[in-house]
Amino acid sequence: MASEKSLVAVTCTAPINIAVIKYWGKRDEELILPINSSLSVTLHQDQLKTTTTAVISKDFSEDQIWLNGRKEDVGQPRIQACLREIRRLARKRRSADEKDPPPVSLSYKVHVASVNNFPTAAGLASSAAGYACLAYALAQVYGVEHDLSEVARRGSGSACRSLYGGFVEWQMGEQADGKDSIARQVASELHWPELRALILVVSAEKKPTSSTVGMQTSVETSALLRFRAEAVVPARMAEMTRYIKERDFQGFGQLTMKDSNQFHATCLDTFPPISYLNDVSRRIIHLVHCFNTHHGQTKVAYTFDAGPNAVIFTLDDTVAEFVAAVRHSFPPESNGDKFLKGLPVRPALLSDELKAALDMEPTPGGIRYIIATQVGPGPQILDDPLAHLLGPDGLPKPAA
Repeated sequence: MASEKSLVAVTCTAPINIAVIKYWGKRDEELILPINSSLSVTLHQDQLKTTTTAVISKDFSEDQIWLNGRKEDVGQPRIQACLREIRRLARKRRSADEKDPPPVSLSYKVHVASVNNFPTAAGLASSAAGYACLAYALAQVYGVEHDLSEVARRGSGSACRSLYGGFVEWQMGEQADGKDSIARQVASELHWPELRALILVVSAEKKPTSSTVGMQTSVETSALLRFRAEAVVPARMAEMTRYIKERDFQGFGQLTMKDSNQFHATCLDTFPPISYLNDVSRRIIHLVHCFNTHHGQTKVAYTFDAGPNAVIFTLDDTVAEFVAAVRHSFPPESNGDKFLKGLPVRPALLSDELKAALDMEPTPGGIRYIIATQVGPGPQILDDPLAHLLGPDGLPKPAA
């Protein structure tokens, strides 16, 4: 029985997700319950992931956590909420099989180490991947088989969407206790194989207004946000689900852009106003619209979360030409060869007509690099013991 071992170690990876119908605003700060439902695309872990090792042992005297090699305060309220929730579910599961006495391991302390293979607070949804991975790893070591939406959500709202691959909706739920505020898969990662995502990294700096503080102020001051949550989002959720099921890129792309724009409009409607986009973000928006107008259809779509980086959705047959358009409009500074990361993209030439249509002064160095990726699966367990970030003593392994 794993539960009676003196040490149990598990390592998992979890993906980031990018919302195409945005979550902004909580109706309950403590339980992290949203004022509207949201829908996201899970990106592939070959390019972007969090890796987390959780180890429980009878020999540990306290819970401890390391993020990207630095020891962090395990007393942070959100980390505590996840730990409390997983231990509660583990006890509940044991008392359901009341024939067996609860295993001693339920009282074991846990050591957790987590690393991201991308900049942490740069607006690349690191908290979503991080808390989904934490919830998943803790569930494995404590033997919890329950839906983990609630555990992940208590860490970071959008984290519940990273528990699944493909296309995922977070249902806002009605109940005050949040039991029905859960994530569920709308379509698997295999559903739309041609879909690609390009992350245009404008800045890897920490954002000026954290999402937590930003959305709280928006809920308190923005009438537009209330209107959005009540009158706009419910129909958009149904519409977006239909576009995904039908693999209708025109519909999907247009609604993705409109919803991103409306989210940023509610930020400007917040008082004092919040602006997450910068000049380069606005130039990317202009570039996308010029590109689509030139082609006479929606071939690429942007979405921005609470930060200046753009995520561009497109189909595989358009990636090469759009990357060439980005290079033309935002000539890479010196890192020409490191400008494109992730999936390989073949070089393409721009037609003179398209160059003329792009109608903008180039902004050298405006985009630091591009990550090319695709839709991917949910959290994975790594079976290789060499993958553990913590050694048998429960301390971080020295970096190789």
